[in-house]
Amino acid sequence: MITIPNFAKMDGLAEWLKAVPFDVNRSDLYSAAEIYKGYEPSEDKELDSKSFAGCYDSLVYQHYISQGKFATNMNESLARALHDHSIHFALKQFTHEHNVKRCVGVMGGHNILRSNPMFSKVVMMSKRLTEEGFYIVSGGGPGAMEAAHLGAWMAGRSQNETEKAIKMLADAAVSFKDDRWLSSAMSVMRLYPQHKFESLGIPTWLYGHEPSTPFATHIAKFFTNSIREDVILTIAFGGIIYTPGSAGTLQEIFQDAVQNHYVSLGISSPMIFLGKQFWTEEVPVYSLLKHLTESGIYKNLQLMLSDDSEEIEAVLKSFQKSFAK
Repeated sequence: MITIPNFAKMDGLAEWLKAVPFDVNRSDLYSAAEIYKGYEPSEDKELDSKSFAGCYDSLVYQHYISQGKFATNMNESLARALHDHSIHFALKQFTHEHNVKRCVGVMGGHNILRSNPMFSKVVMMSKRLTEEGFYIVSGGGPGAMEAAHLGAWMAGRSQNETEKAIKMLADAAVSFKDDRWLSSAMSVMRLYPQHKFESLGIPTWLYGHEPSTPFATHIAKFFTNSIREDVILTIAFGGIIYTPGSAGTLQEIFQDAVQNHYVSLGISSPMIFLGKQFWTEEVPVYSLLKHLTESGIYKNLQLMLSDDSEEIEAVLKSFQKSFAK
């Protein structure tokens, strides 16, 4: 209920909603062209940086930071809520048009370099899954997320072309912190256009210092990270693959485990850990989940640990049979 004093605080709301640098009433998801509208890649480092700073995504992020990540201005809070509400409904329409049972999540660290063998492994795995009729969803950022969407983008092309694309990216900029990270991705997209296969990236302006990967054909960018995290895990009915990551990936693992434990969505989907050494020695979360499952503390979890991407693909394909029962 909005009281009279609170209503008074919303004076000028209509003007505020018109003035914010984002559309509070979108009807569809973003494309990379919309997210990076205004950005013109340049070989001149200074011009490239200036152009990026003036693109849609950067302007929204600058506004977001200037108003505070947790805005105290009621008009700003409402503007963000309306935007995220619109994105949520656009995403709902997307899931109506795409079979969520074929949606596979790929989670992992934003710091995985383009030159890392794990990057290439995720690219090739995502490429094959996309060609097999799955569609990829991720947090829509760099690192493992970029690798997943690059794989989906290169679906239908040869292994040689895909390897060339990976090399182009790594030669230009191995990290999202490097110059030419974005421009090199756009160069690959121009060289290898994609018109058939799709993937879904779900980034957030909370981590706006991490650029959204343009390889995602559909982008659902949220202000509120908690909504964004829940959405990623909720729509990945086909299972989730966890590549090496840190705090954010661990958060997603245990949030996913809760959904599967309680069968919150009517099904428990596979939780697949790619990287045996990482998930059993460096960050032994797989060992913990296996122990908790075997002891009965966690129930209904379908866990898998593997270094073999083809083995992972076979498990995901086999899981699809459960939907026919």
